[in-house]
Amino acid sequence: MYRVWNFLTNYSLLLIIGALIALVWANTDAHSYHHLVEYPVWFNDWVGLDYDYWKKVYGKGYDAFGSPGTAKVLSFHYLVNDVLMAFFFAIAAKEVWEAVVLKDGSLRGKKAATPLFATAGGMFGPIAVYLGLAAFLGSDTYNAVANGWAIPTATDIAFSYLVGRLVFGAGHPAVRFLLLLAIADDAAGLIILAIFYPSGDLAPVWLLASFGGALGVYILFNWLPRRMDRGNQARPNSTWVRKKLHFLPYAAAAAISWYGFMRSGLHPALGLLPVVPAIPHADRAFGIFSDAEKHLHDLLNVIEHALKHPVEIILFFFGLLNAGVEFSAIGDATWLVLAGLIIGKPVGILIFGWIAASPMRLGMPEGMRIIDLVIIGFVAAIGFTVSLFVASVAFDAGPVQDAAKMGALLSFGAAIISIIAGRVLRVKKIEM
Repeated sequence: MYRVWNFLTNYSLLLIIGALIALVWANTDAHSYHHLVEYPVWFNDWVGLDYDYWKKVYGKGYDAFGSPGTAKVLSFHYLVNDVLMAFFFAIAAKEVWEAVVLKDGSLRGKKAATPLFATAGGMFGPIAVYLGLAAFLGSDTYNAVANGWAIPTATDIAFSYLVGRLVFGAGHPAVRFLLLLAIADDAAGLIILAIFYPSGDLAPVWLLASFGGALGVYILFNWLPRRMDRGNQARPNSTWVRKKLHFLPYAAAAAISWYGFMRSGLHPALGLLPVVPAIPHADRAFGIFSDAEKHLHDLLNVIEHALKHPVEIILFFFGLLNAGVEFSAIGDATWLVLAGLIIGKPVGILIFGWIAASPMRLGMPEGMRIIDLVIIGFVAAIGFTVSLFVASVAFDAGPVQDAAKMGALLSFGAAIISIIAGRVLRVKKIEM
């Protein structure tokens, strides 16, 4: 229990506290809560929501702010969701990148085949349940909620990993299977956000700035120094870059990349993704949340661990600014998100995982049963962080968005279902 509590405090506690404060605040004084969420931090001509849109939708209580010549409004919500959350998604992308490209990466080779198939089921299952039930409820409901189809596809890596350890024990192969599935789910979720949920009119030419900045910093400060040091064990050029410049060139490239994403119409929270592969990284990874990675001194791991505590604070504000939903907001979207997660996830993961393991003969990890896929499906149904994020971009602010967010919050109930399912299906816990 000490290890579980230590894990929870390190990765999730501030997020939970922020979400709980938001729920209490929104249900006791909704006006002051929403006043905080859309508070105009900065009126400018470069970054934020379009002034006219902000003024029409959110700016009724801010008549003294801004001017007719203002082009953009950087609200508190935009600052957290669109700017600061880029660091959270960069850390998630780092784990996905290492899992795919490193020689011992967890998403390389045959060992990842069954979890990847199960991941597909964990996405198609929720989409089918969500849209199928929405169509059953009638065309009006379907038209109102259809754009939220991606909300129940999400899996919260931190919480699912925590609950998986509680149910299976830290040493059970199902925990590693679950982690592979959650990482792959996050990778697919990033692609879905980029393709299906642009933040504005698409202007793909601006992506040349993002990828050009990433390519430029890779060549000038990663590839070129190593090339110049070839055959010289002292590695003077690489050492100079590492000691004198450190992360600064990559920070500049990250700013350019973020701005390019913002101007391109893709969601700017994904704006740091092109830069992650350009940063020097170790030739192995110990896995997400591993303490052993603290002993790796490549720049990518150094940056990740430097961002750990700032990202915890960012997640607190993310919970505070996104989880403030009034209980009266519960509606059709709430139940559709919950059904997609709690029914679609386990069914999809079971069916696709069984197809991969048996008919396709890809097999299961030693020590895992097919029936364990059901429990993994319930654990993966904890959407929370990413589901909240997708709900905030899938719908405009209003009752449908609030109802969908409530479904994401209530997905915590999947943790209880997972524990019960583990008992009923007689999981034998394996500790380290």
